[in-house]
Amino acid sequence: MAGRIVVPFGPQHPVLPEPIHLDLVLEDERVVEAIPSIGYVHRGLEKLVEKRDFKDFVYIAERICGICSFTHSVGYCKAIEAIMDLQVPERAQYLRTIWSEYSRLHSHLLWLGLYADAMGFENLFMNAWRIRETILDAMEETTGGRVIQGVCKVGGVRRDISDAKLKEMTAKLDSIGGEIEDLCHVFFDDASVKHRSVGVGMLSKEDAHKLGAVGPVAKGSGIALDLRQTGYSAYGSLDFKPIVETGCDCYSRCIVRAKELAQSVDLIKQAAANIPAGDIEVKVKGNPDGEYFSRVEQPRGECIHYVKANGSKNILRERVRTPSSANIPPLVKMLEGCQMADVPVIVLSIDPCIGCAER
Repeated sequence: MAGRIVVPFGPQHPVLPEPIHLDLVLEDERVVEAIPSIGYVHRGLEKLVEKRDFKDFVYIAERICGICSFTHSVGYCKAIEAIMDLQVPERAQYLRTIWSEYSRLHSHLLWLGLYADAMGFENLFMNAWRIRETILDAMEETTGGRVIQGVCKVGGVRRDISDAKLKEMTAKLDSIGGEIEDLCHVFFDDASVKHRSVGVGMLSKEDAHKLGAVGPVAKGSGIALDLRQTGYSAYGSLDFKPIVETGCDCYSRCIVRAKELAQSVDLIKQAAANIPAGDIEVKVKGNPDGEYFSRVEQPRGECIHYVKANGSKNILRERVRTPSSANIPPLVKMLEGCQMADVPVIVLSIDPCIGCAER
């Protein structure tokens, strides 16, 4: 039997956007086992809920993850609103949906660029991030923030978007639609992308289900799991179906994210066309007393915010289960039996956010 060696991968590595650490057990160039180490960037954000007013904790929740910041605030606010039985105005729900889908566009374009960079495809990386800038510009114009928006609050949202601005935003999405389509065709058809990702990082549908995969990792293995179908915010009034691929490899996970770009553009257009007039927030009186298990669909997959309150201004417990946490066990399975050279591509295929996972 070939001798085995242990090679540390991360937390600093040229291809990693996040400080994930793996001990790779190798036989020659083949990975026989991957052992993750968790806790390198633990920040103790959940503990802060005991020291911050429940209304102010929205700002902390947003900073759990920069890329998924808006959907973290939606998940936390959704929990508090359920405990306090607050009826969020319908217009605010539509605005949350629009900004959530802009966040998905921003996240997926960022990931597609990083994925291209991991394969040495620099032009594709630059093009993905160039398109992403137009999405960030729209978010900055409507919320005041490019990455951390600070616009979601308990009871609604802090800012409105005028009908004229909504028309301008949809027109801009129409103008970049062709660029997004051209970008996606490269990921769909380019021989270099296929060579590095087809048949690499296999995760069967059975393993994805057993190991609790979420988001594009689950969808890329044939599981139609999308929390937007539960109808939170305004998703119950919009027409869409989860995008699912059955290749069970890195290529399928890439295709899911690429196709979700067009889906997000369509959802934004639907929401902008049907958004009702009215208030964007309700007054919040008193303090929350109870507990709630909130689930939202982030760009990376299902995110859970469990909140427990006792009637005071400070929450007793805020427990977050992020999609990156859920996708680490599937990642370990994907790495078993792969070649050492494929490790960076496989790790990136789950779109890891370790700051998000460790909080």
